Amino acid sequence: MNKIGLFILLLISLKSMSQSDTLILKNENLLIGKVKLMSGGIIQLETNYSKDDFKIKWKEVKYFSSPQTHIITLASGELLNGAVMGIIDSLKCKIIEIDTKIIKTVNLSEIVYIKTIDVNFWDRLDISFDVGFKLTKAQNLKQLSINSSVGYNAKRWFATGTYKQIQSVQDQSEKIQRIDSDFNYVYLLPKDYFITGSISTLSNTEQEIQLRVISKGGYGRYLFRDNNKYWGIALGLSYNHERYQNEKEINKSLEFFSGTELNFYDIGDFSISSKLLVFPSLTEKKRVRTDFNLDTKYDLPLNFFIKLSFVYNYDNKPVANSSKDDYVFQTSFGWKLN
Repeated sequence: MNKIGLFILLLISLKSMSQSDTLILKNENLLIGKVKLMSGGIIQLETNYSKDDFKIKWKEVKYFSSPQTHIITLASGELLNGAVMGIIDSLKCKIIEIDTKIIKTVNLSEIVYIKTIDVNFWDRLDISFDVGFKLTKAQNLKQLSINSSVGYNAKRWFATGTYKQIQSVQDQSEKIQRIDSDFNYVYLLPKDYFITGSISTLSNTEQEIQLRVISKGGYGRYLFRDNNKYWGIALGLSYNHERYQNEKEINKSLEFFSGTELNFYDIGDFSISSKLLVFPSLTEKKRVRTDFNLDTKYDLPLNFFIKLSFVYNYDNKPVANSSKDDYVFQTSFGWKLN
C-alpha cells in the first residue's frame, strides 16, 4: 500500500477529528471537503480552502469515502441510501445502507448519481439564464431571445421549470413572437423507472396559437444511464387546451403521448440534450402533433456558457390559414448558478 493509502486510512480512523469526505484522483491528487452532488459525470466538492466548489470528472476519481448519508443510484437502476467507505487502490467502494446496515461493494464506474441528503436549499437549486440579440440595418430587424431554467433536486424526485421567449420586429412586417414555458416533475422509482407529470404552455404567432396549455402525466424508464449519457422513454396521457387567434371557441382534446430524451454531458466542455414528444389525439380524428428540442451548450469559465438551440413544432391539422409547423434556431450567451 502506498503512502497516500496509509494517510487516507489514518484520516478515516480518526472520526473524532474529521468527518470530511475524501477523494483521490487518478493523478494521485488528494481532495478533502464535503461532497454536494455527483451528476452528469461531475462530482461537486466544497472545501474550506477554496472560495468556489471543485468540479471534478467522476471518471478521474479512483477513491471516494464519505461518512455522510447519500442517495446513490447505480447504472443498473438500483437506489441505495447510506454512507460510503472507499477501498484503496481498487476503483471500488463499500456502500453501507443506513437502515439495514447491509454493505454492498460496487465499482466506482457503476455509480451514476450521488446526492447528499443534508445539503441546504441553495445546494439543491440549479438556475441558468441566457439571452441573445440580433440587430441588422436591412429592414431595421430587431430580434431578442430569452431562455431561463430553474431546477430542484430532492431525495427521490426532481422538478424543473423553463421559460423561453423569442421576439422579432422589422419594418413592413408583422411582429413575430413565440413564448414557451414548462414545469416538469419526476419521481424516481427502483430499477430506473419513474413517474412524470408536467404542465406546459405555448404562444406562437406563426401557427396563430394565442395560448396552448398541455397537462400530461405518465410512466417512464431510463433505458441506460451512466456518467456521460442517459436515454429515457415515457408514455402517458395529455390534455390539450388551446385558443387560436381570431377564433372565439376554445379547442379541447385528450391525447396519448410518447416521448424520448437523450442527453450527452461529458464531451469535454460540451453537453447535448434532446427531447422528442409525439401526441396522437384520442378525441380528434387523425390529428398528430410533434414537439422536438435540441440544445448544445459549451461551458466557459466562471459558470458562463454559449448555447445553440433548435426547436420544432408540427401539427398535421392546424387552424385554418396557418402553418403546419414552426421552428426556431438561436444562439445565446448565458450564466448558471450551479
